[in-house]
Parts: sequence; C-alpha cells; structure tokens
Amino acid sequence: MNCETCQLKELVLEPTEIRDVLRCILHTIFFHRTLSLVRPKDVDCDLLDITYVQCGLAELEKEVDEKIDQFIAWVEKHPNRRSQVCLSFFDEKSKNPGWFVNKTERIYWEQWFINLHVMSPKTYSKSNSYKGITNFGGNTLEETSSRRAALESSLNEVLFQIINFANEKKDHIPAIPDRIFNHEIMIPR
Repeated sequence: MNCETCQLKELVLEPTEIRDVLRCILHTIFFHRTLSLVRPKDVDCDLLDITYVQCGLAELEKEVDEKIDQFIAWVEKHPNRRSQVCLSFFDEKSKNPGWFVNKTERIYWEQWFINLHVMSPKTYSKSNSYKGITNFGGNTLEETSSRRAALESSLNEVLFQIINFANEKKDHIPAIPDRIFNHEIMIPR
C-alpha cells in the first residue's frame, strides 16, 4: 500500500496563534478524511478571521486539544524554531499471529506534515523611539494587524492545499471503516 504524503506550506506565527492555526488545520484534515457519519460544526477562529469545519466528535476535539497543548509546551522550551506536526493515518494488520503472541504492525497510508515557524513577538529596546501604540507582545497594533492578515492569507492557502489534496488523492484510502480512521498526531520531542 502506498503512503501518500502532503507537505503543507510553512506558516510563520506567534505562540498566541498556535492553538487557532493547529485546530483549523487538523480539524480540516480530519473532516476531509472522516468517511463515517458526523455532525459538522462550523467554528470561528478566536484570533483570525477564518471559519473551519469540525467533525463534531468530542473525543477527537479533546485529542486535538491535548496534542496542541503538548506542542505549545514544546514551543515554550524551544522558542523561535521551525517545527513540524505530523498527522498520520494507518491500518493495523496482524503480524505473525500465534497462540500467545498477537503483534500488530501499522501500515501508514497517508501523512500530513504541518510546517510551522513559531516566532516570539518582537520586543523593542528602550533605545527605540516611540512609534505608536503597542500591544502586549511589543509590536505596534499596525504591525500586528498586518502580520495577522498575512497569516490569514497563508492559512487560507494551506486550507485550499488540504482540500485539493484530499479531493485529488483518494485511490490509496483503504475500505471505508464504520469509525474515524486510525490516526496519530506526532509533535516534536
């Protein structure tokens, strides 16, 4: 079985935007790869002017939020670094079944690589001249607004990349399960 991969465009964001961005991307992928019956739910991002769809599965929302919390903790220990979150879908097959041993192996059929460059907000030294009202991160409100607009535009490109990939690449998907596909969300360690 082939494992299709999708490298998503790198997004440059600040730590406060991680939760919105990862929720939006992960839930969009899950929505387009969940073939079981779901109750779609529109969700507005908290900081960005973007709406996305969730599957409406409480256990999936909890799992995504837990992984995002782990990623945020990693970012706090490794500031200003490029990183990657990987969402993988797989089948489990029995490997060498026996009387007392039943090992399974994962056969990955699709992987999504979410590329992020988390930058700490700019801080200005006391020697800089006053350039306008600043927010808590040290950026002027105009800079923050301009950067957020750029992030929204880039995130929209990523969402279209997800939709195009999901619509074009279907032949590798295994038989339809009666539940959400087996998956794992890997974050840097």
